[in-house]
This record gives sequence, C-alpha cells and structure tokens, in this order.
Amino acid sequence: MKPKIMYIENKSEGHNGLAWIGLVEFSKSGQTVYFDNKALKKFKTTGISGNHYDIETGEEYWVSGVKKNGEDRHKYGGGKVMLDKKSVEEYLEFINAENVDEKKFILIEFSKTDKSRFDQIENAEIEIENDSREAMYWDNNRKKLL
Repeated sequence: MKPKIMYIENKSEGHNGLAWIGLVEFSKSGQTVYFDNKALKKFKTTGISGNHYDIETGEEYWVSGVKKNGEDRHKYGGGKVMLDKKSVEEYLEFINAENVDEKKFILIEFSKTDKSRFDQIENAEIEIENDSREAMYWDNNRKKLL
C-alpha cells in the first residue's frame, strides 16, 4: 500500500492520549501501520477503545484517516496533536487551510521506522512452559499470553 497521511491516537489513557498526524507506511497486507519507529497491528476484533495495538508494548491506538474539518480528536478528548513536518503541506491542502493552528498542533519530525526490528518481534518463537501444546492467545488487557 502507498504511504498515506493518517491520524493516530494512543488510547491507553482514554481520549487524552498522545496523538499524531503524518505520513505512515503499511505492511504488504495493510494490517500493520508503521510510523515514528512504531508498528501498530490491526486488531482482529475491536479493542476496548482502539483498533490497533503496538506490537512491542500492547498499548491500544486509534488509527484513522484525517478529517477534512481538522477535528480529529474525540469530542471529549484534549491536548495538542503532533504534526509531522514532512506532512504539513499535504495536510493543510487536505483540510483547506492556510496555516497550522498552533493552539492545536505541535510540529515534530517522525523518526525513521526500522521494519526489520518488528519482523523479528512478530516471528520470535514463544517459549511454552512444561512443553504444553494447549492453545494460547495474547490478552492485550493483561499484556501476556494466556
């Protein structure tokens, strides 16, 4: 998939979590979003308040396209959104604005993402206690395999 400007919000702290707007990359399947040295994998079913999770930390994130009206934060949320400097021109054109509203945004530079690091995490073998062959799954709320 082609890189695209997206809105991303950390939902671990409710509607006031850190939020970003910028150009993200996708895995071949489109199930993983890469940005600012993070890899966010899409939930197979809806999470508590997010639709993706960080494959390193298990934290939930909301990932969506940006809104034309520039109101990407949840109506009960707050805090400035970090806007990637490389995406400013395209974002302003999309929302039909002249300038970045400094009351809403902080300009930053996304770090480059090392995708190979995440391949290693996702493909690492899981050590099973007592050589058990029972089915296991990742519980995002408890941040462990069950």
